[in-house]
Amino acid sequence: MNDSAAPTRRHPAPERFIREHTALERPALVPELQLWLAAEYLPIWQATEDWLERNNVDPPYWAFCWPGGQAVARWLLDHPDAVAGRRVIDFAAGGGVATIAAMKAGAVRATGNDIDPMALAAMSLNAEANGVTIRLSGEDWLAGAPGTPQADVVIAGDVCYEREMTVRAMTWLRSHAAAGRLVLLGDPGRNYFTAERLRELGRYEIPTSLQLENRGLRETTVWQVLP
Repeated sequence: MNDSAAPTRRHPAPERFIREHTALERPALVPELQLWLAAEYLPIWQATEDWLERNNVDPPYWAFCWPGGQAVARWLLDHPDAVAGRRVIDFAAGGGVATIAAMKAGAVRATGNDIDPMALAAMSLNAEANGVTIRLSGEDWLAGAPGTPQADVVIAGDVCYEREMTVRAMTWLRSHAAAGRLVLLGDPGRNYFTAERLRELGRYEIPTSLQLENRGLRETTVWQVLP
């Protein structure tokens, strides 16, 4: 796996952009943690669109603490035995809230994965803000062999928002479950989510921005993915 410990040295532009357009905030469901987050939807989106033309970056999904990741983070902090002393990988981790929670819960190693370089920069800053060291991976894990990379626990949040993405992500997650690993999925009822071959572990009401979710609270469930 092509990963590295965070914080790492990289071109300063992404980190400077994050610090200038976000602020350290405590997510509603996991106030033990602090993340670099956008207070409002429109300004960060417009700023990123301007930056996109010059730096070829993706929309700023990393700048928001989505309910699926928050729910997984809350569950891990409340059930540290699930990850204590174990290796954790966090697929499509965004800003890394669940990756960081895994380390806080006692994981021996946690790797946050995202194909967006800005998300990796945000994860690095967020890990530093919370006093933990995580690993970063920018690889497309869905393109790899089933059940890879190696881990003891696999976590993911909010990955069922597009049909093709849902099929590929769930196939990949189930390949890890088939290898005997604990696989956790946080989902707030995204369009393409189904509860087939899943076991409910926890359910949370998470305050959300009306600009992002069109509702003030989002019921979000943490599921164990079964083979």
